[in-house]
Amino acid sequence: GMTLYLRVANELYLKRCIVGGLDRVFEFTKNFRNEGMDRTHSPEFSALEFYEAYADYNDMMVHFEKIWERACIAANGSTVFEYQGKQIDVKAPWPRLTVYEAIARYAGLDVESMDDDALRAELARRGIEMKGEWLRGRAILELFEAACEHHLIQPTFIIDFPRESTPLCKAHRSKPGLVEQFEPYINGWEVGNAYT
Repeated sequence: GMTLYLRVANELYLKRCIVGGLDRVFEFTKNFRNEGMDRTHSPEFSALEFYEAYADYNDMMVHFEKIWERACIAANGSTVFEYQGKQIDVKAPWPRLTVYEAIARYAGLDVESMDDDALRAELARRGIEMKGEWLRGRAILELFEAACEHHLIQPTFIIDFPRESTPLCKAHRSKPGLVEQFEPYINGWEVGNAYT
């Protein structure tokens, strides 16, 4: 008969520590989310969350790839491992592709030059149905997820997302309409998320 509370995220508590004067904080945490579940997402998961004052998403990418590299060496003796018949190497540094570059490489499309009607037509051609309000940035992200994610087998950072994907993220310092966000991918799966 006890009332129990499951934590959705530790983000706010860690950010309070940064604001309070601790330059670097981290926590291994258990999170519980009321979200859908599929083969790559579980509503109950463990995570490493960390923040660093005076750092941006470029610094975080370096931390991220080094953590994966060192963890793989500690667990496996090497940065190379095999998963379901695929050999994957997490050795840093990992390549970085913008969302637009990934779509150009894997879908052969220049989304920057496409107007909204052309983008809608491409989504329809691929059978992608957007729910809710039409937002160009969300449409670009839907296209990226459908056309690109499954190609990202070797570790790769996808960077510089459309503003609508993460509205509270810091605007990109030199690319209007984008935010300074990255998502690392391994084996076609998003394995993290961070931003300035």
